[in-house]
Amino acid sequence: MHEQRERLKVLSAGIFSLILVLGVARFSYTPLLPLMQQQAGLGVAAAGWLAAINYAGYLSGAIIAALISDLVLKDRLYRIGMVLAIASTAVMGLTTNITIWALSRYIAGLSSAAGMLLGTGLILNWLIRHNHRTELGIHFAGIGLGIAGCAAAVTLFSPWLDWRQQWFAFTALGCLLLVPALRWLPAPDQSGLTKTGQKMEDNPPSPLYLRIFMAAYFCAGIGYVVSATFIVAIVNKLPGLAGQGNLAFLAIGIGAAPACINWDLIARRTGDLNALILASILQIIGILLPVMVGGLFATLFGALLFGGTFIGMVSLVLTMAGRYYPTRPAKMMGKMTLSYGAAQIIGPAITGSLAVHLGSYNAGLYFAAGAMVVGTLLLLALKAVEMRDAAGAAPAL
Repeated sequence: MHEQRERLKVLSAGIFSLILVLGVARFSYTPLLPLMQQQAGLGVAAAGWLAAINYAGYLSGAIIAALISDLVLKDRLYRIGMVLAIASTAVMGLTTNITIWALSRYIAGLSSAAGMLLGTGLILNWLIRHNHRTELGIHFAGIGLGIAGCAAAVTLFSPWLDWRQQWFAFTALGCLLLVPALRWLPAPDQSGLTKTGQKMEDNPPSPLYLRIFMAAYFCAGIGYVVSATFIVAIVNKLPGLAGQGNLAFLAIGIGAAPACINWDLIARRTGDLNALILASILQIIGILLPVMVGGLFATLFGALLFGGTFIGMVSLVLTMAGRYYPTRPAKMMGKMTLSYGAAQIIGPAITGSLAVHLGSYNAGLYFAAGAMVVGTLLLLALKAVEMRDAAGAAPAL
């Protein structure tokens, strides 16, 4: 009983940390963007740059996570990241200086990597050490709750608060989330043994497997970032859907909240790779529904599908990385995230230029779906590589 209570506390620390770093510090910018454009004079180009700088901060954090192996240092950086998440949110409401905003978005990106990679790695290490199932579905529910919570909060706040007061309201919310995020995550144990005394050993995949896996995850990153960045703008421009963009963003968050738990259960039945392939195919459908079918119902259903799959893919990939490297899970997580993160910088840039040349964001969605098709084919190729590696590792009879 005590074991289960401990496990729930540790997973809850993860949930609150993700709501803080992704919901409050990072994604609140998306629903607040139209308000900042109306009230704070933020231009379209500058808005895009701030989003890109946020991704650059996240990528820098991923590089740091991939480089460090020391658990105590990871724990310290995770805790610093939680505090920086609140500071970077408060700064957004204190100024209209674009340079300071850019610095704030960069630090918010760094802090989201601290929660997403270092925090997740520490939690996975704790689960493996205490002989619990190495599944992160409950922990990753924090991402969906963060996205849905942001969209809901901005909808609730907007009649009463201006853009500046909303950033301060998010800061206050962040302070509440900080307490369990820091207190409920125990200090790391560096012994290298599980509680029952087994040695924790890394069991890395072959170099070819890792290269194809990173390429497939890059494609998933393109599929994710185009919809996640432009969904509000895309939906608002679709015939008869002006003003419904925030609703679609909320639907993505609602789809994402239970998704990782669902995908853990699917992966238990089908295996991790088959679950990833299924998620990828469903995500392609989710991306294309708004432009191919149109109308509010298809758009919201597409947003739910998208929310329910992109986050499942992230959860499955990071869980697989942790199983390959139980002693230093954030190392491979950082590498995978670099590949996903590179796509997050390239994707919006290509979508933006397609929108300028073709006069709409729809081409961006077709581009994202195309990248996802390539990624799905790469995942199918991974199955063959996995079989080849398993045959190579098996002793000859």
